Amino acid sequence: MMNSIPCMIMRGGTSRGPFIHMADLPESVEARSEVLLDLMGSGHPLQVDGIGGGNSLTSKVAIVGRSSRRDADVDYLFAQVDITERRVDYTPNCGNMLSAVGPFAIETGLVAPTYGETRVRVFNLNTQRIIECFVPTPRGRVEYEGETSISGVPGSAAGIRLSFLDVAGAKTGALLPTGKALDLIDGVEVSCIDAATPTVLIRAADLGVDGHADPAVLDADAAMLARLEGIRLEAGRRMGMGDVSQSVLPKPILLSAASSGDGTLCARYFVPHRCHKALAVTGAIALGVAVNVPGSIAQRLALDSGRTEAGRSLESIRIEHPSGHLDLKVELRGGNPMDIARVSLIRTARKIMDGRLFYRIPDALH
Repeated sequence: MMNSIPCMIMRGGTSRGPFIHMADLPESVEARSEVLLDLMGSGHPLQVDGIGGGNSLTSKVAIVGRSSRRDADVDYLFAQVDITERRVDYTPNCGNMLSAVGPFAIETGLVAPTYGETRVRVFNLNTQRIIECFVPTPRGRVEYEGETSISGVPGSAAGIRLSFLDVAGAKTGALLPTGKALDLIDGVEVSCIDAATPTVLIRAADLGVDGHADPAVLDADAAMLARLEGIRLEAGRRMGMGDVSQSVLPKPILLSAASSGDGTLCARYFVPHRCHKALAVTGAIALGVAVNVPGSIAQRLALDSGRTEAGRSLESIRIEHPSGHLDLKVELRGGNPMDIARVSLIRTARKIMDGRLFYRIPDALH
């Protein structure tokens, strides 16, 4: 049996996927997941029977609804839909998809636009955190055209400013879930940082790889990937997340010194079993925070390469990644590196399609 659902397909940052009203999906997690799996065509490496693109960056769904909270306008639930397996992961957030949540909320009447710029306060259900999205609305409607360019996306578009509030402990409740800025796992020094998303930071050189290598080169290194996954699993356990073998969290990030004079760090971000061709927004936020955490892998690399100084907080941060770079502004309360007020960055979004998506209703859910 076929059914259909209203949907807007949008690019948010370096990701793409369907944006759907929460009220148009089943309430139960099981039924909702079955619908998403069919919409995306999961169970086939190309997702040929759905709209997923056979890549983790295009197998994402944003579910948005009006919020009942006084400090938020809309609720946003992110779903990472597996490509080859019939599994949906609701544990991570996606800051790139978030870039289009504000435009989608305005386009579909969840938020009334103002002239000039519209602030959309988003409550992320995955992390239980508030993000402020400032959407260009110069004539009382969303403006997508502009001069802002972001690495990993061709052309330019209107800039959308995102401010992530109180990012520390998004999943584990603590900025340093293990209680330390530095841990030793499998003979390798790592930093377990939870800011916007749980991450495991590792020097690329400590795994014997070039931290500036192309993602395809890293993806072809089976021995390194196996060791990286072993470290990730143990890190997840130490961070209080239990067995993370079926979860995409925590995300491992290989770090090295920046190659450009204005870069802070160079990153290779894994999702978690393949190297991201750019950099997730939440991963970048974790790195921006980690650069200021005394003793962390990120701060040590920045100190060793002369990109920061001991005892000085760094507010403007540029993270190099395979497609270019991502710039962040980190605001600390009272200069305290363990008390992060907000992390801000600029992204872009594009409306691609507005219509209805068709899907099969599984027999068990009739």
